[in-house]
Amino acid sequence: MSISEIACTYAALILHDDGIPITAEKIAALVKAANVSVESYWPGLFAKLAEKRDIGDLILNVGAGGGGGAVAVAAPGAGAAAPAAAAPVEEKKEEPKEESDEDMGFSLFD
Repeated sequence: MSISEIACTYAALILHDDGIPITAEKIAALVKAANVSVESYWPGLFAKLAEKRDIGDLILNVGAGGGGGAVAVAAPGAGAAAPAAAAPVEEKKEEPKEESDEDMGFSLFD
């Protein structure tokens, strides 16, 4: 990602967070106030994106991957009755507690 893209992204997020309509002029004004020089087409591209897509949805779905391929499950044959294999029950093992700085007598502000 270029500096221009990042600056326009942050500007669009600031406008969205404040509930201000996202326009190319407002994005350009925020970027200019931050002393970042961007190519003139970036604010317009981000404003068009904001018109077509809801920024809140983009934020919430930032980690969502694309549609994965469907997993094919083989069905048992018509004449064969395959018993379901019992999955082994995994016992929960208690992990040892990590010592914190307080436990050792250290503190950030000693």
